[in-house]
Amino acid sequence: MVNSKESTAAAKKALRQLLLEQRLKLPDRQQQSAALQQIMRIWLVGRTDVVIGAYWPIKGEFDPLPALHRWKEDGELLDQPQPRRIGLPVVNKENKTMTFHAWYPGCPMEEDAYGIPTQGHRSGRPHPAICPLRRYGPGGYRLGYGGGFYDRMMSALSPKPVTVGLGFGGGFIEDFEPEAHDVPLDAILNNHGVVWPV
Repeated sequence: MVNSKESTAAAKKALRQLLLEQRLKLPDRQQQSAALQQIMRIWLVGRTDVVIGAYWPIKGEFDPLPALHRWKEDGELLDQPQPRRIGLPVVNKENKTMTFHAWYPGCPMEEDAYGIPTQGHRSGRPHPAICPLRRYGPGGYRLGYGGGFYDRMMSALSPKPVTVGLGFGGGFIEDFEPEAHDVPLDAILNNHGVVWPV
């Protein structure tokens, strides 16, 4: 007999696969991406952060790096006392932790434990940390890939960084039930605007 925890895990796994297939087949990906780039740029205006953690887009995810690179360049034009940096996550497969390493266009890249491109030098503690999401539920909880890396990172850093989920529109799951280890996001942006908090 399958218990409810196993049943919930199986249902989430099936949902993740379905959502991945849908995202890979988005008919208007270019328009949604352009809209979300614009929303990100507006959201970044006036932020005084020094390090923003982001992600390397895989599996049809929205690419946040063009907007973040523009934010970094704007900081150079403003002659800020500390240069702005963009951090990409590097996963340690053995202890299941995630750290952020500095990225800029054209920097030498290598693959992390999961084959995702990254760079070798630590960027420092990110604030905010931007993460990909497939869907989200009440309270700002995200449906990711199921590895729990972002949740562990958010729980381990003190103080906890502001966390921002990025994804394409239509992502709300009304009956989404977070698990005990899930950490809610502080904000969610999609191609329609800021959709959390509401």
